[in-house]
Amino acid sequence: MPEPLKIQRREDRIVATLSRPEVRNAIDQDTIDRLHELCGELEREPRTLILTGSDGVFASGADIAQLRERRAADARRGINTRAFTRVRNLPMPVIAAIDGYALGGGAELAYAADIRIGSPSLKIGNPETGLGIIAAAGATWRLPEIVGEARAAELLLTGRILDADTAVEWGLVSSLFEPGDLLPAAHAIADRISRNDPLATRHTKTALLAPRAAHPEIELELQAQLFESPEKDRRMTAFLERKR
Repeated sequence: MPEPLKIQRREDRIVATLSRPEVRNAIDQDTIDRLHELCGELEREPRTLILTGSDGVFASGADIAQLRERRAADARRGINTRAFTRVRNLPMPVIAAIDGYALGGGAELAYAADIRIGSPSLKIGNPETGLGIIAAAGATWRLPEIVGEARAAELLLTGRILDADTAVEWGLVSSLFEPGDLLPAAHAIADRISRNDPLATRHTKTALLAPRAAHPEIELELQAQLFESPEKDRRMTAFLERKR
């Protein structure tokens, strides 16, 4: 069977490409299994993750042929939800480079990323209610955090699909690049991340993901750890020497 998730590894990052072009990269059980394997690797060896799709599509959604056969027990297992939660909670940043369609489960995978960029052909949204289900793999709680409650409610209750310009306007993606420039732009973001202190980057993500009630104490504790770090002394000394 073709590999549904193609992996390219570098010392400081991994590029994972959804690759089921015959079904526009629909996310099936094999894809979820590969995502779990990838998350296990990145939990053990933290690196930046770039998620993208093949053949001008990010992911057209979950695999409807499989979804149609699932029942209540499958819903309660949270098949996609558990995988996307692991993606969201990875120690280092996750960048989604979205070309073309990111619908349903594909959109929810994109919502799990820390940074989302797109191409002008981007189409993103959650049409689940039209199929008799809800967006249950993260959209109902992540989307309000990204675009606000009113816009999230409109998207989820109407099934509206946003075009690229509207997605930027609403803050769902941060910027747009032509398809040929999209992956290089994601690598440029990863390059900027890699120039920073990895521990400071990890602690920043930890603080960003923490619930509101954990602030400000969590920042203070994370900062306390960094204040004792040799890398903090090295980087600040180098900064002061450059200024002189």
